[in-house]
Amino acid sequence: MRFINIIPGRAFGLFLMLLPFAVVLIAYAIGSDIRLAANPSDKLLPAPSSIGDTMVRLATEGDRRTGRILFWFDTWASLKRLGLGIGISASLGLLFGLLIGLLPTVRSLLAQFVAVLSMIPPLALLPILFIVFGLGELSKVVLIVIGTLPFIIRDMSQRTLEIPQELLVKAQTLGASSWVIAIRVALPQVMPRLIQAVRLSLGPAWLFLIAAEAIAADLGLGYRIFLVRRYLAMDVILTYVIWITLLAFMMDWLLRKASQKLFPWAEESL
Repeated sequence: MRFINIIPGRAFGLFLMLLPFAVVLIAYAIGSDIRLAANPSDKLLPAPSSIGDTMVRLATEGDRRTGRILFWFDTWASLKRLGLGIGISASLGLLFGLLIGLLPTVRSLLAQFVAVLSMIPPLALLPILFIVFGLGELSKVVLIVIGTLPFIIRDMSQRTLEIPQELLVKAQTLGASSWVIAIRVALPQVMPRLIQAVRLSLGPAWLFLIAAEAIAADLGLGYRIFLVRRYLAMDVILTYVIWITLLAFMMDWLLRKASQKLFPWAEESL
């Protein structure tokens, strides 16, 4: 039997899924034990138990000065910025993607312009954004939009162009206007792909968010990581990294479940 024809069962598939995580955890635990045995005050690789204690402390204990549990305030601040940025990108990406994909005139006008914009490194624009929009919330949200919008537009326009021409011709034969074709024919076809595009944009969006928070913020997950780095507080840094990873995974999982629930017919083709 060829290896490409071997399909793991449910139990074995679960084992294979968990195996890389277990290997990483075991490797980290071994490395931590070795370093702590050589130097009990070593801060580079804190023991897993120390990270667990730090997680509980950060999530339950308030700040000594303000009394606020900063862990949850940081989480809310970052999620708010991320949600605004991704929401704006998804809305504008869907709109311009449909326009570019459906209207040849708009495609001639904007397709190459968007392609060039997608080549600009968003982080290179960060100082400009801080100068233009200030150090507040707006510059951080704009960075996420600039970093993710061109990709979503290109993805949506390409998916619109892939709509079978027969559907568009039939709709026009039945007297549908351009607006009706966009809403009744094209939109249902591209919505599943929009969710996939947002899922793929989450990784870059988190990168842009953390970079912006690290440079200019007084609250947020990225801000806290770069604040405590000066103290070599690796237990706090790793706690925040693990939490960001869990948040990103949960957002991706929720979007995938939403796609399966709303567009079950499209899952096999994605």
